[in-house]
Amino acid sequence: MGDIVPDALEAYVEAHVAARDPALAAVEAQGRREGWPIVGPAEGALLHLLTRLVRARRALELGTAIGYSATWIARALEPGGELVTVERDPETAKLAAGNLERTGVADRVRILVGDAQEIVGDLGGPFDLVFNDIDKEAYPAVLPRVADRLRVGGLLVTDNVLWGGSVAKGRGDAATRAIRAYNDALAADPRFASVILPLRDGVSVALKVRD
Repeated sequence: MGDIVPDALEAYVEAHVAARDPALAAVEAQGRREGWPIVGPAEGALLHLLTRLVRARRALELGTAIGYSATWIARALEPGGELVTVERDPETAKLAAGNLERTGVADRVRILVGDAQEIVGDLGGPFDLVFNDIDKEAYPAVLPRVADRLRVGGLLVTDNVLWGGSVAKGRGDAATRAIRAYNDALAADPRFASVILPLRDGVSVALKVRD
């Protein structure tokens, strides 16, 4: 668990997320057992709800890991919808593909392998929802690219924006500086109305209100 919310409160929040089916619970257990940076059930539920709220038919995820957050998003898509998810590491992408088969969403998810910044530049929009969870030092560079590919009324959701609280403590390392720059740029962008939620390691939710 992160350093933003005390462990007891975070456990309480997660205890009040609806029970996961066996397939999703198995991916969740794998993430915890093997140390994968999955978002956890509370943030997964938030992603699911936000995807449903915007009635997303086309979603983009940057940072697939083992397919946990992808499952939450894909299960919330409108009928016929698609999630495009980008994973830098080919072996991790294979793990994710297997998990997406097990959770029953492989037919709604397209995994692209490579550098997210390069791949996003080649993708056409618009997307209804973007979930950004790539290497933190790449956050500032990827922001204008995903913003251009998000429809008005769509949501940009970003993970780890409080980075263990370090964004509020002095200069910090390269990742901290990059996240702080991303948060500042998003808050100042007139195309978005955004808020940072102190859930797990910090989640920002930004509504695109104009082009």
